[in-house]
Amino acid sequence: MNDYQLEQWDALAQLENAMTCFSSEQKDRILEEISPYFEFRRQVDRFSKIHFASLCTSACFQNKRSACCSKDGIITFWADTVVNACISSSKQMTRLREAIKNPFFADKCIYLSPGGCLWAVRPLVCAMFVCDRIQNEVFSANPADAEHWKALNARAKSFRWPDRPVLFDSLERQFIDMGCDSSLMYLNKSPGLLRVKQKAWRI
Repeated sequence: MNDYQLEQWDALAQLENAMTCFSSEQKDRILEEISPYFEFRRQVDRFSKIHFASLCTSACFQNKRSACCSKDGIITFWADTVVNACISSSKQMTRLREAIKNPFFADKCIYLSPGGCLWAVRPLVCAMFVCDRIQNEVFSANPADAEHWKALNARAKSFRWPDRPVLFDSLERQFIDMGCDSSLMYLNKSPGLLRVKQKAWRI
């Protein structure tokens, strides 16, 4: 495995190990905390299915371009892995581990299978990425849809951008307190995001 695969493998292994130690009360608290995010993701998925899905499938996946699923280029946050694990079956998690070790495509995202993405809840960066060409095609005649998409992007930022207490930071810190230490914990490891927190929170 290359460095990217090892990074993903380590994060998944640490997460699954930590979650085996959860009490039922801890699991319930995590699910309650994530609940508003799940509802947001359902809104994003509904919008994407209506406006983007067929165009994106034709433009990228079927034509084997998949520019949005580039090799070793998908940024997964620790919180992405937590959210996905909370809703995935053991079989789905096993498929992720197998895909990390043996990707389906040599030149595409390790999580991309012939049937699409293997995540039950795709990383947020993937869910919110739509290329300019597709956006222009969809929104040129529908300004109201463009405003709706803009609002969804702002909502996405409210879960991840740490200029205030946000879900992604909370999930990282909970697992840090349990002894986890992953390079995917960007909100507590990225110098840029730490500066955002320090400035906003006056840490």
